[in-house]
Amino acid sequence: MENRTIKNQTTKKNQIIILIILLLLLELSHFAKAQTANTNQVNTVQPKIIVIPYTKEGEDIRTILEQDINRRIAITKIKEGFDNRGFTTVDFTAKLKVAKDNNIFTSDNQTDIKTQIIQMSGADIYVQAEVNIISSKAGNAVTLVLTAFEASTGNSLSNKVGESGKFYTEDFGKLASKAVESCVTDFLNVMQTKFTDIFNNGKAVIIDISFDTNSSYKMSSEVGADKLPLSDQIEMWMEKNAFKNNYHIQGTTELKMIFDDVKIPLKDATTNNNYNPNKFALEIFKFLKSLGLEPAKDVKGNTIYITIK
Repeated sequence: MENRTIKNQTTKKNQIIILIILLLLLELSHFAKAQTANTNQVNTVQPKIIVIPYTKEGEDIRTILEQDINRRIAITKIKEGFDNRGFTTVDFTAKLKVAKDNNIFTSDNQTDIKTQIIQMSGADIYVQAEVNIISSKAGNAVTLVLTAFEASTGNSLSNKVGESGKFYTEDFGKLASKAVESCVTDFLNVMQTKFTDIFNNGKAVIIDISFDTNSSYKMSSEVGADKLPLSDQIEMWMEKNAFKNNYHIQGTTELKMIFDDVKIPLKDATTNNNYNPNKFALEIFKFLKSLGLEPAKDVKGNTIYITIK
């Protein structure tokens, strides 16, 4: 009896996920028509998107779609929805198969696996959707969380929570409709606006420059052919190399220099491939080497760590 109840709850949730996807597609279609109809609107650059399944603890992103046909259909329908809106999309299932066939995965860590799939995809944005069914004596409800992330930095572009409100009904389909209607338009608007801003003005990274405990250098050390203090050398380089000269220094001490907001381009100007924090870290690394220093670099998300030995 208990197993039958769990199975029914799972089936009900899967049906709701599919319904929500269909509602999202309908809203995407309306949104696209509104954009086309507005002839005075400035043209926007649309991102390449990959839709990935949201996974909870204990679920494996590599097998979850194989085990759940309804979720697999939902991911496909979301992808089709973005295709219909004019976006370039990447098929999650196809990329996952390529990764498996080529033994790309080096660990069972779910975060690492997701990151590897996103990197392989070449996508600018990845989107996750989470559905929660709430049953209580005060009424039943559905909440929906839509989240879009910039792929290379993990910076959030749009994060909206939709709520149906509580009703004394077992019709979770209608509750799901209310949850979608409450947030999807704002989600799409914010995602596109923020991506367009990134395309025009760059994406933000943090740069932390410090010294190894055994280093003989400090920020006031005079380095390079012109024998300027290291902190000034770094700032002059950053002024020339930050996207559109856009950077901000949080603070400088003898042993540390932190840039809390440095803009880097979305695309490589030469290849038009995605430009990521690791590429910018490499440019900093080469610059410091040219000054006769021995730097080491590490990149975690949107933060670049440089250590001078």
